[in-house]
Amino acid sequence: MNASQVEASSPSRVEHNLTEPVIVVVGSLNMDLVTVTDHVPDAGETVLGSSFHTFCGGKGANQAVACARLGAKVHMIGCIGDDSFGQDLLHNLEAEGIDCSGITTIQGQSSGTAAITINEHDNRIIVVPGANGEFTATLVEKHRELIQAADLLLMQLEVPMETVKAAAFIAQEHRVPIMLNPAPAAPLDAAWMETINWFTPNEHELSIMLGNQLKMETDSPSAMEHWGALLGTCPERIIMTKGADGALWTTADGQVQHTKGLNVEVKDTTGAGDTFNGALAVSLAEGRSLEEAVKRSVAAGALSVTRFGAQGGMPTRTELEAFLQTGKTSSSS
Repeated sequence: MNASQVEASSPSRVEHNLTEPVIVVVGSLNMDLVTVTDHVPDAGETVLGSSFHTFCGGKGANQAVACARLGAKVHMIGCIGDDSFGQDLLHNLEAEGIDCSGITTIQGQSSGTAAITINEHDNRIIVVPGANGEFTATLVEKHRELIQAADLLLMQLEVPMETVKAAAFIAQEHRVPIMLNPAPAAPLDAAWMETINWFTPNEHELSIMLGNQLKMETDSPSAMEHWGALLGTCPERIIMTKGADGALWTTADGQVQHTKGLNVEVKDTTGAGDTFNGALAVSLAEGRSLEEAVKRSVAAGALSVTRFGAQGGMPTRTELEAFLQTGKTSSSS
């Protein structure tokens, strides 16, 4: 795909500054069951954990909350089960000011869950889709009017691929720009990729997304050349997240740019990527340059890891602006 094709398919509305951009999130809602432990058990081993928490999560819901806290008007489209977790998930989004008219309750099905184990500031996650697996293209079509009125459509891959594609084609039909966070990792066919304006994979997801399985574990010149070649397949459209190291992206002429990470005290990395995606979606919907949008997103992601919980650590607009200005978190100021 060349630069002229990208330019031709880019909706004009992203060129305008928007004081309160309207973002539609199509994606998952999960209840996160979080265990903190000093030792991850081997097979057949039982260990003591230090704490247990439940948090509202799911990549879709997380990114919706991130967008709302950073100043967007957000509509969530997804599915919950007819259990107590489902009601908790719904009420949590409503408390964040998110419109939940696009959320369907699936009778006789449990809500999605994510079992998260935190050890030494890193996490291991097992996701059970539940009602997210019942989220069909038909349900997306029922909420077509929400998508067509949006300034940006934000999606992930924790719901069926056909559902994600259906939402993308509705957005494309109405010239609504699309951001896809390809997580969990999955290969994407080239024809469908042309409908997406921005991709936000990490290194692992980028390789799988483009069908390139070469492993690069370091920031050696050869590794940077490798990632640059992959990013250059879609200039200005792939923003590769690198955790604490920030993000890589390319200019229109394929030059690799590295927006470096920020030094903060890490408490919980869960939800950092979702915060990055929410911040990037809001920044681009506001009409900011890709360079500025990535800088703001790296800062938002850094802020999020200074507190526990995927959504609990997500910054508000005021907190992000203060951090960008002073370089200090609320706990360090």
